[in-house]
Amino acid sequence: MCGIIGIIGDKPVSDRMLYGLRRLEYRGYDSAGIAICNGEQILRRRAAGKLFNLEKAVDEDPADGQRGIGHTRWATHGAPNETNAHPHVSGRVAVVHNGIIENFKELRAELREAGRTIETETDTEVVAHLIDSFLKANYPPKEAVQAALDKLRGAYALVILIEGDEEHLYAARKGSPLVIGHGHKEMYLGSDAIALAHLTSQVTYLEEGDWLILDRAGAAIFDGNGKPVTRRKSTSGITNALIDKGNYRHFMLKEIYEQPQVVSQTLSHYIAPNTEALKAQSLPFDFAGIARISIIACGTSYYAGMIARYWVEQLARVSVEVDIASEFRYRDPVLSPGDMALFISQSGETSDTLEAVRHAKAAEQNCLAIVNVPESSMEREAGTVFPTKAGPEVGVASTKAFTCQLAVLAALSGLVAKAKGHLDAAEEAELVAAMQHLPAVMNRALKDDPHLEAVAQEIAKARDVLYLGRGQDFPIALEGALKLKEISYIHAEGYAAGEMKHGPIALIDEDVPVIVVAPSGPLFEKTVSNMQEVIARGAKVVLISDKAGLDQVDDALLERIEMPMTHPMLQPLVSAIYVQLIAYHAAVAKGTDVDQPRNLAKAVTVE
Repeated sequence: MCGIIGIIGDKPVSDRMLYGLRRLEYRGYDSAGIAICNGEQILRRRAAGKLFNLEKAVDEDPADGQRGIGHTRWATHGAPNETNAHPHVSGRVAVVHNGIIENFKELRAELREAGRTIETETDTEVVAHLIDSFLKANYPPKEAVQAALDKLRGAYALVILIEGDEEHLYAARKGSPLVIGHGHKEMYLGSDAIALAHLTSQVTYLEEGDWLILDRAGAAIFDGNGKPVTRRKSTSGITNALIDKGNYRHFMLKEIYEQPQVVSQTLSHYIAPNTEALKAQSLPFDFAGIARISIIACGTSYYAGMIARYWVEQLARVSVEVDIASEFRYRDPVLSPGDMALFISQSGETSDTLEAVRHAKAAEQNCLAIVNVPESSMEREAGTVFPTKAGPEVGVASTKAFTCQLAVLAALSGLVAKAKGHLDAAEEAELVAAMQHLPAVMNRALKDDPHLEAVAQEIAKARDVLYLGRGQDFPIALEGALKLKEISYIHAEGYAAGEMKHGPIALIDEDVPVIVVAPSGPLFEKTVSNMQEVIARGAKVVLISDKAGLDQVDDALLERIEMPMTHPMLQPLVSAIYVQLIAYHAAVAKGTDVDQPRNLAKAVTVE
């Protein structure tokens, strides 16, 4: 979602703030702005569209000083234009905000009744007006900020700049992440550590309800009751090298190619060294006592959960339900105390998934989160975490985070099966050996990139594309369709192959390519039978299978794509590379913004 940066120091901040905002572009945005206090007044520059428009505005009308706040906005309330862009200013106050102020309409009505002029359509502007109204009522800045916070309902990360208060920035966090950065005679604020990586590696993660006063030497932090608290300082592992494209054209392509390495790093966390065994994990509960698992996630993470359902049920014989996080608590699921709720999130800040964690904890579930970002809200809320080791993922469309999630879920499935007595030592050794060999298989898959680029040139010409798969390949079909529509804007749908004849086959004609993911195995013949049904109706079919599968097919196909074989359970981690690269090259062919597709945000921190 939106990105935030703030700096208070002893030297000009403008260039470094703009660089920090560029590091936040991956979150998704449609306008940007900065507000800087030069000791006399607040100077504000804003622009709709991409960040270079803001950089141009600053070049044409320079603004600099030693205190500043900046923002990249993903529109919620109000159109994505310059008027609605942050920072918002009222009197002596400038504010940037991530999240949603739920009671902004009643606050706006109160402010108008008090004679204040509201200039934007946003929920954020009321925060600036509230603080300024308290300042005009002779509240000191600290008390003015606290009084305004007391009136807000909703989710927010706020950073506040007050003209005339040269020694401070103010900030608050409720439902949206916010990070303090520690420098030399300088302090920073960011919506995540990536925004601050060029400034410092020393960070402090604020906890739910915290607010603070920042000066050039440090931060005074208060909890939701106004009580002074201390939060731990830690060293961020994020460096500029990790968030640089290197020689790749896009972050997404770089992250696709990083998958063998990061999957290896992830699996090494779950495999006992120098053994053929999964590493026992320290848990506050026993997998052996779990009768039912609920998996909750959004988007690509949800598809990872769908694949895990096949693994856990088949390997461990434990009943699994998979829910979209935004629907989970609203359907009022029947949850038995002592069962397990598993949450999957790249960022660990997804609002819907965080709310699902709270709902599950209230229902006395044993909560476990699979998260890529250390010290995220979900890590703190869930309590028990199985980390992925994907490293920072900058491309909005998830790639390496997805395969690392699958790597963790494969290990988790094995651990549950072992605890349940359904995985003997020989089966465990076979699975672990396949896990250790998997990065090499993924590297082999990447060698098919030129072939996939050629296939994608044809896919890019289509208005509609269908993906088919059975069993654990059905979620891969869903993920392939999602990737294609996310970054190329081609309409695409994924279907369970057997469902085609129950309606979707009506969509088939010679202009609709069909991509079939079908490794050889027990489901192969049935999938091919469904494929032949669409071929008979004129569809152009791309079949992604291994050599054993392709050797069984003599139908006329648009393309045959041979992927390397691995342990059947781990095949989705290989298949994922193929659908990712097809989507990537189709998007490049269409000339879309691959890393920052329109209307999308990396971390969805509002409901």
